[in-house]
Amino acid sequence: MAVREILLYPDPRLKSPCQIVEKADGACDALIQDLVDTMYGAGHSVGVAAPQIGVPQRVAVVDVSASRQGRDNHHGLLTMINPIILQRSGTMTMREGCMSVPDYTGNVARAEEILVQFLDRNGRSRAIRCRGFEAVAVQHELDHLDGRLFLDRISSLKTDLFRRKKP
Repeated sequence: MAVREILLYPDPRLKSPCQIVEKADGACDALIQDLVDTMYGAGHSVGVAAPQIGVPQRVAVVDVSASRQGRDNHHGLLTMINPIILQRSGTMTMREGCMSVPDYTGNVARAEEILVQFLDRNGRSRAIRCRGFEAVAVQHELDHLDGRLFLDRISSLKTDLFRRKKP
């Protein structure tokens, strides 16, 4: 469909919780396709959530399969409507970045393994277990649906936030 413009922090729409999707219909599928196109179009992204393109709905996509960190442990393209994390275990800290916060990265502690339930783009209920980098990416995108950014999870802005190097 279309590569959409990404909202940048401090846009207030990034800090608002999203609405539950009532029906996985054609409009929802078009939104998912825009998210997929936007994620792949960025060339470096492993996920994007609807509020990042200005749509306040609980929809996100994740695909870590082309990433060095995720290529050996992934479920391929995940298209998630109304996702909920049912279980979390372990803890790991990784350096995260975000298309909505392009100038910074930060060390964020997240669950090492999660069980996430969602509707796929065909409206079927799914529950999958994600580990490692894929689990981190899913948690990052689900935070967007609750109006949170990775910046909100950094324990010390002084020691855990880093300016990206310019090419």
